[in-house]
Amino acid sequence: MSEDRTIATNRRARHDYFIDETLEAGVVLTGTEIKSVREGKITLTDGFARVRDGEAWLENVYVAPYEQGVRENPDPRRRRKLLLRRRQIAELGAKTAQKGLTLVPLKIYLTRGRAKVELGLARGKHTYDKRHSLAEREAKLDVERALRARD
Repeated sequence: MSEDRTIATNRRARHDYFIDETLEAGVVLTGTEIKSVREGKITLTDGFARVRDGEAWLENVYVAPYEQGVRENPDPRRRRKLLLRRRQIAELGAKTAQKGLTLVPLKIYLTRGRAKVELGLARGKHTYDKRHSLAEREAKLDVERALRARD
């Protein structure tokens, strides 16, 4: 039985986007990169995924250089290939070609020693949508506080 170990989450993505659907993809990493990921030294905040020339790529995700690594550590923000089925890549390419849809990394985790990323097909939120989401969350927290205080 395998346990998934979450390494990093992109909390900003759920604040800035409406997530329509999610999918899992493998990530191609070098030896020093996977060691750095296992230590939790990865940032998904500004990252996004793109379909280009029939391949899916994870871009602008920061993986800190591994301290005990060799001198030629790869660029921390380099493009990393995503491992998906050809049909999935074609569907994602068609969906992201639509106006307003993008692929954002939601979390990265390890499954049986392999790095996986959860991607979300997302639509951007307007400022008033963000305010509405914050107001809903605050109201929910107030109700929970009131219920706890009553007990």
